[in-house]
Amino acid sequence: MRTIAAAILSLLGMAAVACGSTPPLPTYTPLATYTPAATYTPLAPLPTLVPLATHTPLPTLTPAATYTPLATLTPLPTYTPLPTYTPYPTTETAPADSDREKSTIVFSDLNWPSAQVQNRIAQYIVEKGYGYPTDVVLGSTLPLFQGLRRGDTQVTMEIWLPNQIDAWNEAQENGEVVQLGPSLGADWQSAFVIPAYLQEQYPDLDSWEDLKDDKFKELFSTTETQGKVRLVSCPIGWACEEYVADQIVGYGLTDHVHIINPVDGAAANADLYDAYEKREPWIGYQWGTNAPALTLDLTRLEEPAHSDECWATTKACAFQNSTVLIAVHPNLPTAAPDVADMLGNWEFTVDVYKSVAAWMRDNEGASENEAALWWMSGNTDIWSAWVTAEAVASIQAALDANEIPDGWPTE
Repeated sequence: MRTIAAAILSLLGMAAVACGSTPPLPTYTPLATYTPAATYTPLAPLPTLVPLATHTPLPTLTPAATYTPLATLTPLPTYTPLPTYTPYPTTETAPADSDREKSTIVFSDLNWPSAQVQNRIAQYIVEKGYGYPTDVVLGSTLPLFQGLRRGDTQVTMEIWLPNQIDAWNEAQENGEVVQLGPSLGADWQSAFVIPAYLQEQYPDLDSWEDLKDDKFKELFSTTETQGKVRLVSCPIGWACEEYVADQIVGYGLTDHVHIINPVDGAAANADLYDAYEKREPWIGYQWGTNAPALTLDLTRLEEPAHSDECWATTKACAFQNSTVLIAVHPNLPTAAPDVADMLGNWEFTVDVYKSVAAWMRDNEGASENEAALWWMSGNTDIWSAWVTAEAVASIQAALDANEIPDGWPTE
């Protein structure tokens, strides 16, 4: 068998050579032994992605202002009426009027009717009865009081206390003012005054708190106030201007009330008179000796009672009743002792002024000059008690001759 196989192979080799075939294949080398791969473990599934919220940039930080503690509030001192004026003693005999040079006496012409009427009457007496030239400086409470302290004016016929109590006390301590006597008398004041006919129409309108009610805000609002209550306050430069503004804040009325500041007292009165005649809604500041309060039927809305603690902090309470005084610069009693004595005798009370206010109301457009002439011509029995007998004769002669003082402001 082996012989036959060998023979067959030999024949095949020779056939291949004859045919030109390739040489025999190289010897086979076995592959390396196969090692199986490690067992495959599937990876855990990835979590579902949640989209991030839209990014909103943070606002730019602004450093806070450095905190400065507020000063401790000191309560206003309680007003104590000053003693009645006593004329200054003289160490030597005063020269006769004819021998003494008479300087001009300047009056603080406060910008409301009662003060100006009193000025005109006093000026008439001083010029025509005592022979002193007079003049006036028109202005408001605070600047004119400083003028009195400096000696720019010599006479102020209405000092309202306690409205300006701090400045008054300071001026007293510094010897810058002298009280001569009362003027008009005690008085009330309020920023929450309405015509009586309005409360008759709206009986539930009886307190300052009612001004927060949308119904009453609409009642008192105008185009100017844009939905807020139109409240007529004090003219700029009056002491009560700041107090009323503080009250509005203290009562929590800032978002409900729009403050109107008239140019002067006459403008404030005209605003009220106009509304009253038309029976329109009106609310604002008035005081007891002012002409409208003396001649119209007005009602004050309810407020918490005044207290020193309240007034020294929030002012969320009513005004304290006022005392009205006549004050002069310290040089007046020595330069014009007769005038100082006359002002010390002055008794122009609320009842006296009420007749003047009624006359001016009935004579629309009448000036304070005309009102003073009207009153002096018909009330000799009152003013003659303030002056000397010689002055009475001179003043009456001037009135009979229709004379006008040189120091009166022109109309």
